[in-house]
Amino acid sequence: MIHSALAPTLRNEQLSSVLRDAEARYVAANPRSAKLSGEAQGHLPGGNTRTTVHFSPFPLYIAKGEGSRLTDVDGHSYIDFINEYTAGVFGHSNALIAETISRTIAQGLNFGAPTEHEVKLSAELRKRFPAMELLRFCNSGTEANLLAMATARAVSRKDTIMIFNGAYHGSVFYFSHGPSPLNMPFPVITSTFNDPEKAASDIAKHGGKLAAVIVEPMQGGAGALPATPAFIAALRDATERHGVLLIFDEVMTSRVHFGGLQAYFGVKPDLVTLGKYIAGGLTIGAFGGRADIMRRFDPSKPGSFPHGGTFNNNVVAMFTGYVALSRILTRETTDQMNALGDRLRAELNDLASKHAVPMVATGFGSIFGIHFHEGKIRNIDDLDQGEAGREAEVADLKKLFHLDMIDCGIYISRRIMGNLSVETTQAETDKLLAAVDEFLASRKNLLKAVFNR
Repeated sequence: MIHSALAPTLRNEQLSSVLRDAEARYVAANPRSAKLSGEAQGHLPGGNTRTTVHFSPFPLYIAKGEGSRLTDVDGHSYIDFINEYTAGVFGHSNALIAETISRTIAQGLNFGAPTEHEVKLSAELRKRFPAMELLRFCNSGTEANLLAMATARAVSRKDTIMIFNGAYHGSVFYFSHGPSPLNMPFPVITSTFNDPEKAASDIAKHGGKLAAVIVEPMQGGAGALPATPAFIAALRDATERHGVLLIFDEVMTSRVHFGGLQAYFGVKPDLVTLGKYIAGGLTIGAFGGRADIMRRFDPSKPGSFPHGGTFNNNVVAMFTGYVALSRILTRETTDQMNALGDRLRAELNDLASKHAVPMVATGFGSIFGIHFHEGKIRNIDDLDQGEAGREAEVADLKKLFHLDMIDCGIYISRRIMGNLSVETTQAETDKLLAAVDEFLASRKNLLKAVFNR
């Protein structure tokens, strides 16, 4: 066992040695993925067109998915705990969704005209999310968030948006350890997630120029960190008091409770954004909210806001979304999936206690994050403080965990965030628990050494 008295250099060397062995096994096991990754380098920067799915030494290339499982190009089968980063809530190759897509395509793709399908899908979404008194479709969660913020700026005639450290509102409005250089140039005030007092104070201080506060009721990119009821209540109170619109980004969180986390918290935001899964796995986004705000998009009214988009009412996405939500992701199915996620997260934390290691599972319902950390996690600042002075070692632990899970037939993200689909079974979550148990049993000395325990 490595004791804390050992020099950090020795401690790092042992972790690095174990990691090199794990990487060597991975490379040897996945020659076709390696070949495709090499070929992609000539066409795509870094062989990549989506940063989220990249990891070293090269990502797995997936050949097919069925139910809750994926098969890569080298023939390995995995239980899928990425599920398209929460968009794949229906699993893979759902027969009803496949039949719906096929039947819709047979009737034509896009018509340059409305269809009954957008009427049905919008009605289904309004039924689930009453804060969306009126809504509009677009093509992604990123687009939905940008349109919601632009709407808030237009109706309020104020230009600044309040965000929270660690926020991810799409690829052009991203604040992990500071703003992305590709962010849209909206003036921004940054406050602290899950700090009710500071958030209320910042809203009061800047209310005269704030168009909106946008918040994820559970921060996804930061590691599945749920908001507290006190924090959400403080946001609603302060925004109403100072005439600031409150936007709930529920692109990810709308699946963790029937009606979304707005229903769980019992709070009605002014605007809501959706995306990911609401078209049954096809590309989609939606934004909506108070009728007095959204009526500004009514093209029959003078001075209405223009909002085009070739694929806003894509007929395949509209019909597939309606069928997927109304016939597959019912209240009962949603509750079952989220209960299984709650059980998984609790048992992950039990494993951390059993092995006496610095590991914490966070999340809500069917979404979970695993962190090598000691103590409570309210926000990204807590995670940063826990990693201070050992950032590289914690990153290596995550890499080792990821490669060990792949060895066990578990497909999970490098940042160790995962989620379930309606196809995920308890037997499959038990396999994940067994793999984590094995990892902690075999690697806990490395884990404890990194944290000087």
